[in-house]
Amino acid sequence: MSRERRPAPPAVGQRRARTLCVTSGKGGVGKTSVAVNLGIALAEAGRRVIVMDMDLGLANIDVVTDIRSRHNLYHVLVGRKDLQDVLVPGPGGILVVPGASGIAQMADLADARRRDLIARFVELETMADVIIIDTAAGIGRNVIGFAQAADEVLVITTPEPTAVTDAYATIKTICRCPEHGELNLLVNMAANRVEARRVARRITGVARQFLSVYVEDVGHVVTDEHLREAVRLRRPLLTAFPKAPASACIQCVAEIMGHDATRLRRPLGFFAKLTAAFRGGGEQRHAG
Repeated sequence: MSRERRPAPPAVGQRRARTLCVTSGKGGVGKTSVAVNLGIALAEAGRRVIVMDMDLGLANIDVVTDIRSRHNLYHVLVGRKDLQDVLVPGPGGILVVPGASGIAQMADLADARRRDLIARFVELETMADVIIIDTAAGIGRNVIGFAQAADEVLVITTPEPTAVTDAYATIKTICRCPEHGELNLLVNMAANRVEARRVARRITGVARQFLSVYVEDVGHVVTDEHLREAVRLRRPLLTAFPKAPASACIQCVAEIMGHDATRLRRPLGFFAKLTAAFRGGGEQRHAG
């Protein structure tokens, strides 16, 4: 039996990346598009950004960015490739860790294999200023573990009632975990600022009243036909249509999140906390 790798902290004096987990209660709300474009906006502002596709089993960042990599997380998991073989340049100055799509064993990893995979990425924490983790939708074990370990969580919703309900359920599940990251909310595909503020106030207000947790409204992205065209072109919105209305919205969100990216990080790094979360099964103990 192979000995399990354990995450080691960055060397003394090395700056550790701030980690942002981007998630959603349901699919189809534009989560991956927001994660990629937010990363590009932060990179344009001078940050070193790594975007990790951690939708284990149904990854699609490669589709959004038109990255054609022969290697992904699966090859790291099975020991065929090292981290440097998987990390690839993406559009707009970001680096991307491609996920694996259509591989069932990636979506349902045993604890030991999950921890081993995580341990292989510890060195990323000294290679970037911001690491954006694009998770699967929903409140599965992987998703909540990532959210629990990250410095910040960005929950994506749309004005659709089912998306709003599922976003609140996601926040409720995350806030039951011990020492979760700071919670933020973004309303995507909003008709306008008024609709976005109404949706955000509803979710943040209920969270404050019934969960006693503060969720920061970091902005919105308007419905924009340029988004659909960017997807068709397999290009991120910010590189395909930098002057589009939705691009301006992303830039505004990046200004807010960029300020957060300069704050003090947690004493324990993301990957060390993630390993501890999965070892203890904290999100399951505190759910219910």
